[in-house]
Amino acid sequence: MTTRARTAAVIGGGVAGPVTAAALVKAGIEATVYESYPGRPEGVGGTLALAANGKRALEIIGADEAVAAIGDPVSAQNLTIGKRHRFTVPQLGDVGPMWTLHRADLHRVLHERAEAMGVKFVFGKHLDGIRDDGDGATAVFGDGTEASADVIVGADGVHSAVRRLVDAANPGPKYTGMISFEAVSEHEVPVGPEVMTFAFGKRAYYLYWRLPQGGTRWGVNLPFVDPLPAKALRETSNEDWMARLLKIYADDDPGAELLRRTPAERLLSHGPLWIMPSVPVWHRGRAVLVGDSVHAPSNSSGQGASLAIESGIELARCLRDLPVPEAFAAYERLRRPRVERIAANAAKINRAKAPGAFAQAVMPLMMPLMFKTAMDPEKTLGPIQRHRIDWDAPAAAGV
Repeated sequence: MTTRARTAAVIGGGVAGPVTAAALVKAGIEATVYESYPGRPEGVGGTLALAANGKRALEIIGADEAVAAIGDPVSAQNLTIGKRHRFTVPQLGDVGPMWTLHRADLHRVLHERAEAMGVKFVFGKHLDGIRDDGDGATAVFGDGTEASADVIVGADGVHSAVRRLVDAANPGPKYTGMISFEAVSEHEVPVGPEVMTFAFGKRAYYLYWRLPQGGTRWGVNLPFVDPLPAKALRETSNEDWMARLLKIYADDDPGAELLRRTPAERLLSHGPLWIMPSVPVWHRGRAVLVGDSVHAPSNSSGQGASLAIESGIELARCLRDLPVPEAFAAYERLRRPRVERIAANAAKINRAKAPGAFAQAVMPLMMPLMFKTAMDPEKTLGPIQRHRIDWDAPAAAGV
């Protein structure tokens, strides 16, 4: 029976998949990524944030500089409530900026880095099942092909097929009640460069930041009862979505002007926003979950991609040093407390994204107290953004 993993089949080629596979190769484990798209995902998703801890984790696979080259730094953050109240969000001065970048660009860079390290990619593979062979496992795909490896890693996102196969009782994703849109407006907001503003408008939440090349990128979380599928989203024209958004943000400054000066053809719809509730079973037999398949926090956290990157690298470190069962258990012990604590904190923020009139009145009174306690950056951001994975330290069972 093989106790240490020497080969891995990674299901999913988004963010977590290529990072996990690259770290596995660095750990001496042959890794192949199986992606359902017919080719490298292009034009998929919108803008995402990479926090300092995520960029630091990418140093381990040598991808940090390439990722910084495709992103824009954000070194300061503001929070506004209505038209009158503005607060500067406390930041850590020693960890470096957050980076905003297009998901498609991040996919490209991570794929290229993983390939350079020896990772193989196979496209057009929809996972149908997993057969555990005791000392290995076999992934069964919809086209009738199979792939056997010592371990199977589910890096297939919030709607993970691997999660269901690991344990049918595992929960699925939870709809947040919001649909995400973004675009670039011709209106330039009167704030400095590298400043992101989180705005709690009269009826809904939005955010914006000036771009180095001109214009202002904005994103909205539109409250919406039903999680519209992609087809239903496409059936409504950009012009109709813009008209709906203008009604929601008509009384907001600068929200209304940002929308009015955005050509409808620039509007990008990213669909419903999902989060993962706590997943009871992270691994079973020779299969294990990583990234959004097992911990997808609200986008309020700004940590989704960063946590996925961290988890992929920690999983590889554990598999490098421990037999498979002990490696999976050590990985879960290392990651579960951190990701669930961050997700819980983000969920509190998420509940305030459509504050209404009462909250609009109360939030300015409560904000100074929040900043004095919960918003102390050393207490809140410090443990999150200063986190560093010690790749060279041996992973230990039971720790």
